[in-house]
Amino acid sequence: DVMPKQTTVRLPDDLADQAEAVARTQGVSVNQLIIDALHNEIDRVRQDADFRSRVKRLVERDREILDRLAK
Repeated sequence: DVMPKQTTVRLPDDLADQAEAVARTQGVSVNQLIIDALHNEIDRVRQDADFRSRVKRLVERDREILDRLAK
C-alpha cells in the first residue's frame, strides 16, 4: 500500500468557491475534484509533443549533471 502524499494548495477565494460548488454539484469532495483535474491535465500535456521533447531535454541535462557529479 502506498500512502497518499499530503500537500497544501492555496486557492484564490473565488476559485475555491467555484471548486466547492462544482464538487458539491458532482457529489465529490474538493480534494477529489482537484485530483481528477490534475489527472486530466497530466494526461493532456503527455499528449503534447513539445512537452515530451522538453522532458527529454531535461532528463538528458540532469543525466549529464549527475554523471559529472559521480566522477
